[in-house]
Amino acid sequence: MSGEANDTVLNAWTPDARIALYYAPPASSTWWRAGCEWLGRNAETGRSTETPEEPAITALGQTVAALTGSPRRYGWHGTLVAPFHTAEGVTPQQVLSEAREWASHISRFDAPLSAVEMGRFVALRAARPDDDESIRRVAASALYTLASLRARPSEEDAERRLASGLSERQRTLLHEWGYPYVLDEFRFHMTLSDALDSASVRAAIVSLWQTRAEALGPLPFHEAALFVQPNPGAPFTLWQRLPFANAHSEALE
Repeated sequence: MSGEANDTVLNAWTPDARIALYYAPPASSTWWRAGCEWLGRNAETGRSTETPEEPAITALGQTVAALTGSPRRYGWHGTLVAPFHTAEGVTPQQVLSEAREWASHISRFDAPLSAVEMGRFVALRAARPDDDESIRRVAASALYTLASLRARPSEEDAERRLASGLSERQRTLLHEWGYPYVLDEFRFHMTLSDALDSASVRAAIVSLWQTRAEALGPLPFHEAALFVQPNPGAPFTLWQRLPFANAHSEALE
């Protein structure tokens, strides 16, 4: 983002702001353009666009815009470290500094994706187990790096998580890390839809995006990004891109 855009994000920062470390496709990539077009919003520029008309979706009496409200608000991404409030006294620039240093030790790779149903959601996931494990390791290293900068969740947030129905392992991770889907419970995905009750609509999105993922080719896992939600309920904005090291560096030095 430009310096002016960065200043806008910082000026909008409030005590209720949340920051997240996400994977985001490079801005020049077809993957970034395809995802932003599908969601109808570019989280980096803040521009909204009309979502595409997809015959397979229209035939089921739906529109893409009606099926993508939640992921549109978060922006086109795959979570590495879920949104968090910063710990007391921690500034956005401290988070940026630590995240940049972390990214400089992660090497780039490309990962083919597959469209899948994840419960009532549709998402893209790594097609190869080795890539899935590589991304899990990257996410774990990011979690460790930012651990001291993250505030503990409020009791209200923790209770809400517990009430959603967690496994014993997830409850332990929630207690230790403030979030239940980390480390061995982490599952990298790029969300394509809201929670959908219709199996036929989910199947149509899976079919559409499986074809699209094959045409787009492997996902360039070449950088991460810091996204900011300046106040509760606001859309997330891509604040800073964090390029990874070149392909000849060690993945986790």
